[in-house]
Amino acid sequence: MFKALILLLPALVIFAQQPTELALRGYSVIPSPRSVRLSPGDLVVDRSWSVDRGTIAANDIAVRTLLAGVHQLHAPSLAPGAPAANVIRLAIKPGAVATGAEPLIDRQAYQLKMNNGMVAVTGNAPEGLFYGVQTLLQLMKPDTAGRVSVPAGVIEDWPRLALRFLHWDAKHHQDRMKTLKRYLDWSARLKINMIGFELEDKFEYPSHPVIGAPGAFTAAQLQELVDYGLERYIQVVPVVQSPAHMAYVLKHPEFADLRADGNNYQSDVCNPKTLDLIFSMYGDVIKATRGVKYFFVSTDEVYFAAIGNTCRAPYNPVNRSLAWVDFVRRAHEFLSGQGRTMLVWAEFPLRVEHVKLLPEGIIDGVVGEASFLPIEKQRHIRQLQYVSMQGAELLFPNIFSLEGGRRPGNLETARAAFQSGRAMGGNPIGAFGAAWDDSGLHNETFWLGWSTVAQYAWNPDTAPLDQHVAEFFSLYYGPHVRGMADVYRSLQKQARGWEQTWDYIPSKTVLTRYGGYFGKGLSTHRSDMTLATPLINDLPDWFPDPFWSERYHAWLAEARRMTAENRRLQEEIQTNIQLADRNRYNLEVLLVLARFINHHWQLLLSLEQAENTLREAQSLAGEDKHAEAVSRLKAAYDIVDRIGKQRVATFNDLKSVFEKSRFPKGQSVDGRKFVHIYDDVKDHWADRRADLSFMTAPEESLALDRWNAELANVIRIYAGTNGVDVPTF
Repeated sequence: MFKALILLLPALVIFAQQPTELALRGYSVIPSPRSVRLSPGDLVVDRSWSVDRGTIAANDIAVRTLLAGVHQLHAPSLAPGAPAANVIRLAIKPGAVATGAEPLIDRQAYQLKMNNGMVAVTGNAPEGLFYGVQTLLQLMKPDTAGRVSVPAGVIEDWPRLALRFLHWDAKHHQDRMKTLKRYLDWSARLKINMIGFELEDKFEYPSHPVIGAPGAFTAAQLQELVDYGLERYIQVVPVVQSPAHMAYVLKHPEFADLRADGNNYQSDVCNPKTLDLIFSMYGDVIKATRGVKYFFVSTDEVYFAAIGNTCRAPYNPVNRSLAWVDFVRRAHEFLSGQGRTMLVWAEFPLRVEHVKLLPEGIIDGVVGEASFLPIEKQRHIRQLQYVSMQGAELLFPNIFSLEGGRRPGNLETARAAFQSGRAMGGNPIGAFGAAWDDSGLHNETFWLGWSTVAQYAWNPDTAPLDQHVAEFFSLYYGPHVRGMADVYRSLQKQARGWEQTWDYIPSKTVLTRYGGYFGKGLSTHRSDMTLATPLINDLPDWFPDPFWSERYHAWLAEARRMTAENRRLQEEIQTNIQLADRNRYNLEVLLVLARFINHHWQLLLSLEQAENTLREAQSLAGEDKHAEAVSRLKAAYDIVDRIGKQRVATFNDLKSVFEKSRFPKGQSVDGRKFVHIYDDVKDHWADRRADLSFMTAPEESLALDRWNAELANVIRIYAGTNGVDVPTF
């Protein structure tokens, strides 16, 4: 899924940039408006104000959002239509803002006029009015007297890109319905209007019920979510992986004959039964997403199209490209008949000479090669600017720069993409802010990245990145939180440290990789994360060489440094939980991740302590101080026993917090069990186990219970031989 190979950007050049005029006045909006003309002074909105909705219906989402938003600010209630000296006036007037843009963009334009006891919010269309209300609510600054202020002036605004996608990848988890509705609410605040919902097996697929995982969303539930989004001018666009990345389908024995070359990663695109299966899945999803105009076929990483039991053409680069094109054309024919505009990943194995064969009017979700763009223009194919907010990082994404600033973080890369990315050289229609679930990260860790996509897809030319980061924390948590940028940087540093302080060893699980950009059928071993454990031997003849603590001396020094930083990190998160006005659950997720990482540092330090205690026991045994030696041996046992119990407690806490917003990973429902077959192509960390315990698998590989059992046996033998009472274990 991680598309770094095809998204090479020019070297990032970051210029110093002044904050926006709004920011310098103490106001902020995400995304930053296109045109702001401020006047001196502010307007104070108090109990003398009312809402005049004009011809706008009382139950319109813009009206409801305004009234609810003001209430959440603890400001005075604003009654629609009540007589008042000062008024917030809502209106829809086509052409109110002269954008000169295509209709998809023009409809999203709005104007805010704020002066002389009146705030006028006017949209070119209903969605423009809704976005104007979002801007007004973000501008409102509450005070302790039950009033809010807004700046005097005029704002005129519309987006640079018409379609602004955020990516919900449900590959390794399933969010609860209330969680997804909350995500839609926050996406709407950021003026996001598209969600790429990568369903995998989290939808029931009525035509093939075996595909849907236990507890998968029903058609009625998916439609409920779609309707909730549509009311907020967001289309929840289904992303159905095909014809590759189909292990969620092909793992079932019923579809074994459709596996290309016998591998459950890719389906046999030459087999008519494959198309029947895929198009029936498309049909199921279309029926459950009424009102949505788009459909994302994906065609992601179809490395070896034209390989399969039913393929007749010789396998070579030309034929695999043609097979890919043939699938796209057939999918387009099906989807256009259903009234859907098709999006694809137009990338390898597509060859430049075959781009001209693509159907007109589709959307290219990721431009595989710059050479595709002129041909796509001729075919009336538009593009999305693809940016990845998460690829393969574990626990927490690389939001900020790494290696002392030498390696840009996801935020810098995203901003550069919207200013000079490959798709921006074509005829882009939108953006796709990807957040892959390959590593099982909690979606709450994506919001700063998602907001960056919203910011620069709407307006790439304003708001320096540091201003955006500060404004995000104020918007998402409320204006009273402090030091959140440092919290995120610290958590990122902790996560990278956690990743780097494991031994990576060849796994006993052999992967027969289906291939990649450079070859097919490469047999290899996956890497597993683990650690060695201190040596146990009979006393007094115990001579560990080399010592465990000498082997890991650099990591132990890191653990000591990270422990002190982690303690401060947890304190800052705890403080901000008390200060936050909203989204405290997000901070709860960050806190439990910090504690999970801290357990790793305690594991390293505890094993060092256990080894040092064993050394003391060995020294005492050499002096024939047998009772003291047994006591130290038992102390080493207790240290390891304690860290094992801490692992269980820490994981249970993490699982409990995660499952407030998610269903249990790999859950069983009504006696039906989740079918877990390892997706042997991408080697996703989250694929290691069916449940959430993949996160503790590295530590479990140490088998500390077995280590302690061996130590207990040594203690019994040594104590019995030397006439010392055997401790109780």
